[in-house]
Amino acid sequence: MLDALAQAISSALSWQVLWYLVIGVFIGYLVGALPGMNRTTAIALLLPFTVDLSPLVALSFLIGINKGGAAGSAVSAILINVPGEPSSVVTTLDGYPMSRQGKSRKALQIGLIASVLGDLFATMVLIVLTAPLAKIALGTGPIELSALLIFTMTFIAAASGTSFYKGILSGLMGLLLATVGLDPETGLPRLTFGYLELQDGIPLLAVAIGTLALAEIFVQTDRGRHGMYDRQPPSASTTRDDRLSFAEFKAITPAIFKGSIVGIGVGILPGLGATLSSFLGYNWVKRTSKTPELFGAGAPEGVAASESADNASVPGSLVPVFAIGLPGSLSTALLMGAFMMHGITPGPFLLRDDSALVYGIFIAMMMASVVLLVVGYFGQQFFSKIILAGDRVILPIIVFFCFLGAYLESASMFSVFLMLGFAVAGYLMKKFDYSFVTFVVGYVLGPMAELSFRQAAILSDGNPLALLNHPFAIFFLVLAVFSAWRLSKWNTQALAKFDTEVRAKA
Repeated sequence: MLDALAQAISSALSWQVLWYLVIGVFIGYLVGALPGMNRTTAIALLLPFTVDLSPLVALSFLIGINKGGAAGSAVSAILINVPGEPSSVVTTLDGYPMSRQGKSRKALQIGLIASVLGDLFATMVLIVLTAPLAKIALGTGPIELSALLIFTMTFIAAASGTSFYKGILSGLMGLLLATVGLDPETGLPRLTFGYLELQDGIPLLAVAIGTLALAEIFVQTDRGRHGMYDRQPPSASTTRDDRLSFAEFKAITPAIFKGSIVGIGVGILPGLGATLSSFLGYNWVKRTSKTPELFGAGAPEGVAASESADNASVPGSLVPVFAIGLPGSLSTALLMGAFMMHGITPGPFLLRDDSALVYGIFIAMMMASVVLLVVGYFGQQFFSKIILAGDRVILPIIVFFCFLGAYLESASMFSVFLMLGFAVAGYLMKKFDYSFVTFVVGYVLGPMAELSFRQAAILSDGNPLALLNHPFAIFFLVLAVFSAWRLSKWNTQALAKFDTEVRAKA
């Protein structure tokens, strides 16, 4: 273990890791600050450029984008009342009123500090929980893993959209998509329709870029987003106390801690997302505050709670990836795809077989928190100007990178055409409210699900009564039924309540 840790420290402190970490955080912060853009789109677009990098450098770069995007989305939420990502909607409730009061710099500082502390705290929790959960996961067999996969897909389908049935259907489409290519057991082609390019399966980048990046451009164009947001210059600071004092920092510390706890808990559970964590963290801090009437009118604790919960959910969502090998969100599904592109399978065996890489990623994540603080502190004025750029400038650049990224994967137009097809499919899924989160997660988990289901069928000899000898599998199947029955209803009610409260306070 000490040798692996020493190797991890040496690798993580190299100039390549540090350089790509800084670039990743900067790009993520920039993309997060732009209204309508998000960190998932940035990861999908830049995933092709990490193919030739070492696994540690590539993953550090992508994790930097993920962390920077979560923090950067607060900039536009505070300054122009337009969240860079849906998870920053709650930040607008108190961040924008502070900006209107001439305290925009203070609001930005609170958002940055809350983001960094929430992210750092959640990263330490990730490091502590990974090894114990991985040991438990190593003791599970194919039958238990199959039940866990069923629970994961059911949970995400129930939690990530307004319709459980549409979510399940999206997940099944993702699983079906993963079967394209050569059968791993017989070697015969499946669903290739005579195309030799499909014998290795459908490329991850064509799916990711098409459904997540280019489809979002189609949606925004369809909504007539040009000029949709009134991007006026943010209010100038007019008060003398527009800097965060130490006394104010002490006052918001409990809110940061509470928000971080909520963000970690929600992040670990698959499918719930950062939006729900920021909403729950904000509500908890408001209900326990001595002055709840100030929330919605420029309360610093409101900004601290929502941003710490939002950013804590990012490392929290990586806990099941490292411990079990299951993604719980779009960004973590793409990170798992990056693992697989480099020939690495995330999960409990990774910590056992390549602990140096896991420790290196943990160290890089801690470094990313420090880089996030530096980039945010010195770059907030720059990002404040960038958010005023119009869509006519931003959207064509994104489209260019979509085509370039799809072409770079195989240096052929076939991937580009596939990307365009998935862009149309992603557009229709978003238009008719089908969960593309469940779709992408199902696609990423497809090979693992097929292998575990086949092994489970062999071990049980096709007899359902064999489950009686596997209590953990029964437990997860019961949780799956409960998710389908109760969680989908609760999620619909929570989303409706969230939308009502935001509209009432906006």
